[in-house]
Amino acid sequence: METRYAHHPEDVKGYDTQALRRHFLVEQVFVTGELKLVYTHVDRVVFGGAVPTTQALALEGGKAFGTPNFLDRRELGVINLGGKGSVLVDGQSHSLANGDGLYVGMGTKTVTLASDDPAHPAKLYLMSSPAHASYPTVRITRADANPRKLGAAETCNVRTIYQYVHPAVCKSCQLVMGVTVLEPGSVWNTYPPHTHERRMEVYLYFGMSDQTRIFHLHGQPDETRHIVMANEQAVISPSWSIHSGVGSGPYSFIWGMAGENQTFDDMDSLGPNDLK
Repeated sequence: METRYAHHPEDVKGYDTQALRRHFLVEQVFVTGELKLVYTHVDRVVFGGAVPTTQALALEGGKAFGTPNFLDRRELGVINLGGKGSVLVDGQSHSLANGDGLYVGMGTKTVTLASDDPAHPAKLYLMSSPAHASYPTVRITRADANPRKLGAAETCNVRTIYQYVHPAVCKSCQLVMGVTVLEPGSVWNTYPPHTHERRMEVYLYFGMSDQTRIFHLHGQPDETRHIVMANEQAVISPSWSIHSGVGSGPYSFIWGMAGENQTFDDMDSLGPNDLK
């Protein structure tokens, strides 16, 4: 597990391209046969990928979390981007096809990740945040997710936001998680951008060709930066950073948030004239 520390926006103003990428970008999330996690001190979120093949992969506690089990004081969201797999939660198996998700509550003792076919393994994206109460485990298919269609063709950002871990779908403490799918011809995941001081966010971009790139916008509205991203890479956006991005081709992304509240629309919208 890799650790990333929190940063003051005044400090980030002085970062060059390499420093921005080193602190906020995760270039390889999925490694075949491995569980790879990133612990960011921004709201103490843990995120990463699991690609089990012939051997199942287990989430474990220990020194890194200060608890015997990974979910003793945490909750977890999972979304599968690969072949059919399963998540064994305290002995109960939950099957996840491509596009399926799972919420696992605080207090769970064992979480084991497996693939049905090692030749076509599951590709499980994970996001976890601290929790203060225990809620039931819930399997969430794309059909179960709460859809919100936003944007307009004129602004090239027609998209459907599928809310998986969200009060409209299941209970959680502070974790909110879902998938945004852009319609053909749309390239902006949101524009003009916004900030939400009460929640951080992690983006995982996927469904891209080898030649497609995302220009993920970062920084404060009056001091913007961009981070160029490829397929299946993730980026940490602190609460003080704008949230927006544009792609050179088709893409989707998983978004995950943790912080003070779960009110999806609690954000500070910006106009184009607010950006510098």
